[in-house]
Amino acid sequence: MLWHRIAAFLLFVTVAAPVMAQPAVAPTQPSEVQLGPRAAPTTHVQVGTLPYMGTPAFDAAKATDKYLARVSGAARTKSDAYFEGGYWLQLVDLLYGVGVAALLLTLQISSRISDWVEDRTHSRTFQVMLYVAIYVPLMAAAMFPLTLYEGFFREHAYGLSNQNFWQWLGDFGIGFALTFVTMLVLLPVLYAAIRRARENWWIWGAGLVIGFQVVTWVIWPIFVAPLYNHYSPLPAGPLKAQILSMARANDVPVDNVWLVDASRQSNRVSANVSGMFGTARISLNDNLLKQGSPDEVLAVLGHEMGHYVMDHMTRLLLLAALVILVGFAFVNRAFLLACEVFGGQWQVRKLSDVAGLPLLVALSSIYMFLATPVTNSIIRTTEYQADIFGLDAVRKPDAFATVMLKLSTYRKLEPGKWEEIIFYDHPSGRTRIEAAMRWKKEHIADPDLRDAAQIP
Repeated sequence: MLWHRIAAFLLFVTVAAPVMAQPAVAPTQPSEVQLGPRAAPTTHVQVGTLPYMGTPAFDAAKATDKYLARVSGAARTKSDAYFEGGYWLQLVDLLYGVGVAALLLTLQISSRISDWVEDRTHSRTFQVMLYVAIYVPLMAAAMFPLTLYEGFFREHAYGLSNQNFWQWLGDFGIGFALTFVTMLVLLPVLYAAIRRARENWWIWGAGLVIGFQVVTWVIWPIFVAPLYNHYSPLPAGPLKAQILSMARANDVPVDNVWLVDASRQSNRVSANVSGMFGTARISLNDNLLKQGSPDEVLAVLGHEMGHYVMDHMTRLLLLAALVILVGFAFVNRAFLLACEVFGGQWQVRKLSDVAGLPLLVALSSIYMFLATPVTNSIIRTTEYQADIFGLDAVRKPDAFATVMLKLSTYRKLEPGKWEEIIFYDHPSGRTRIEAAMRWKKEHIADPDLRDAAQIP
């Protein structure tokens, strides 16, 4: 390496030295004149201070309180009284129904009906059908005074019903007919499972009820709901276009929006996305269309689409299946225990005896009453999830908050913590408005919400 460096140095001296030794020659042509270094051209740039574009001030808690303060005085008292009265009615319904069942069993009315149908046919299936054909009208008649009070007189007392007596009775008749036909088909199958599966009947019974629930969800929007109300396509316009655009954006497979004349029954506002396995349908309550702004309609439908997109039907079905299975196990054990104690008096000795149907129904009612906090919490959780989905999809938290106030005509806005857990199958108005205002606070710097910082 040293020799290489020496050789390179000698080459440099040999070549460069003669050139460096030559005298400088003055240029003879103008083009040969070399100019010295010159400064680059500059432009004056005016520098200023941009305005601060930080997050606008927004207090979610204060905004929530301001919204809730819009419903006060007599309106708030009336709303609270209506909803709280429903707590007691749940207990009254249970005690009344159990009392009717106790009379049918203790007075041996049920066993006499069973004996009568056995004399008419030897077919176990037809025996059950004949018994049901008597039992269902009998129970409907026995429960009618309470049904009439709750469904007609109480609704009118709180200004929630738009029906006269005959209109209400017509809807009651449709409900009774549906119940009658359903029980006429379902109960013979249930008793067949009891006879065949014996000790394991409750597993098959639970499966039967779960399957029936799926069928109901599939056929309800197409075949059942139109029995109560008239459905017509929502007229074309900007609102319909926005709804369908939101449906396409969230992969909800519909090509129409249906307007339902719910105002023929009440003033309640609502909407829904119902159906399963290709029967999805968006239904818009005409009360919501009349009482709500376009933003409020979109806020509600964003929530409803959330149920469909997050597949809440499947979630509810699975959780309901667990509740139903536990319920059938409870009814099985409780029925056998009750028969050991009172079977001789009731003339009911075994599960397969259709005379024990009032006991099955009473025990099911007791179980569902006790399971109310569980079932309400399951539903309430999905409703809250749909609320958040709707806020993300529609981005109208203030419209969502105002439409929650419209629900206060029949829902208490501010319950206690345990009151909400036990009795509410939807989040309370306060919970839902708080969620909307928290969402708004975290998005208040977004361009589409920046101007909403001062609302409410």
